Amino acid sequence: MFSLLFRTATRFLFPLMIVFSIFVLFRGHNAPGGGFIGGLVGAAGFALYIIAFGTEQARTAMRFSRRLYMAIGLTLMLGSGLVSLLAGDAFMTTQWYSIQIPVLGKLGTPAIFDTGVYLAVIGVTMIILMSLAED
Repeated sequence: MFSLLFRTATRFLFPLMIVFSIFVLFRGHNAPGGGFIGGLVGAAGFALYIIAFGTEQARTAMRFSRRLYMAIGLTLMLGSGLVSLLAGDAFMTTQWYSIQIPVLGKLGTPAIFDTGVYLAVIGVTMIILMSLAED
């Protein structure tokens, strides 16, 4: 494994990278960024964690199964498209609601879709990274 300095730095960088990935996710609602880039930044944080502490501790840090992240993400993406069908519009037509969220502004299906992409990207990337790290 790596040095004490690297592990200590990872303990500080990992939460910052996760918070930054969530910021990029929310920022992408109205500006460049979004679910894909946010998911990659979050997965990079977990990759750093794998390098510093190994796959078993990274699994513990993830809290849930990698496949569960992917499944929830895909469900949110599909659900955001089905909302428009229930409203009588074509699949994946944007729907906006009057609910105001401080960081996002108006809540709509694009934010739900981006959150699904975020979770799916983290899940898929972590499946790949952990498979490579275990070999």
